[in-house]
Amino acid sequence: MPANTFGERFRITTYGESHGPGIGVVIDGCPSGTRVSIEDINRELKRRRPGQSELTSPRNEEDVAIIQSGVINETATGAPISIWIANKDVRGADYSEITQAYRPSHADYTYQVKYGIRDPSGGGRSSARETAARVAAGVVARSVLAGESVKISAYVNQVYTVILDKPWTELDLSSVDTNPVRCPDKECAQKMERIILSAKEAGDTVGGVIQCIIQGCPAGLGEPVFDKLHADLGKAMLSINACKGVEFGSGFQAALMKGSEHNDEFTHDSTGNIITNSNHSGGIQGGISNGMPIVLRAIFKPVSTIMQDQQTLNTAGEEVTLKAKGRHDPCVLPRAVPIVEAMAAIVLADHLLKFRGSR
Repeated sequence: MPANTFGERFRITTYGESHGPGIGVVIDGCPSGTRVSIEDINRELKRRRPGQSELTSPRNEEDVAIIQSGVINETATGAPISIWIANKDVRGADYSEITQAYRPSHADYTYQVKYGIRDPSGGGRSSARETAARVAAGVVARSVLAGESVKISAYVNQVYTVILDKPWTELDLSSVDTNPVRCPDKECAQKMERIILSAKEAGDTVGGVIQCIIQGCPAGLGEPVFDKLHADLGKAMLSINACKGVEFGSGFQAALMKGSEHNDEFTHDSTGNIITNSNHSGGIQGGISNGMPIVLRAIFKPVSTIMQDQQTLNTAGEEVTLKAKGRHDPCVLPRAVPIVEAMAAIVLADHLLKFRGSR
């Protein structure tokens, strides 16, 4: 199965299935001397793990990582870094009903068509369980970026119809983890929580938007043609389960603006550094970072598994009624915040190493 590897200079390969023995990641290209802390990795995994609140799946995974190679005394040796995360709370039997039926809006049918075989237990390789390995790799990527003072902060900006309608510059991004929704506005977070719990009670799910702010990214990262920085960030976000769209800066609102309104004029800050008066470009111009904050929004659909009867087809092409079992999130957004941050870090680490090589 190809396409399990992401990145060029800083490259990750994830492996494992949702209800198998475990999942893991191999990181190749991490510069020797980079600090790799198992405590930092486990802290981020805790932010993503299921069972952390009533807003998430009740699956009880400890998500404690083990570094198997490439690190000595919390220092990368330059060899491939292998990180393993065991699956503890495995219940493959919960999925016995879907061995012969295709879940609506899941990868069951498309996976079967492509490979001729599929793992019905939690979706196997297509499960969001795989993203824990990305979060572990993202911690290593942040260490690669440490010397550049890059700060990556993501938060839930929208759940269903509840929107946090405040500029990110007016928010305390350090408060994201003070509530289970991971929204940095207490009042808005409470409204979002009520929406999620209401959907959960009805056996339904909701989607929304995660906004990610990257501060301190040096100018010059990205390539001008196919490997544009925003193109790679977009691919990274769209590779996350349930992500259906990505926009940067003014995003789709740019269609409602004139060039005279959208252009970011250059000027100097108080120390003489080149900046722009506005940031409609979202920190990226011509596919290359310009030193301004990178602002991206990732749109997530409602989780496909709902606790309601649905009409579908089985593998024989017969119409059947399916009621999902198992443990699932009523809203993926709270747990997706560290995943978005991790994928952003992986892309930036890759492009930083490319930039150093180009100079």
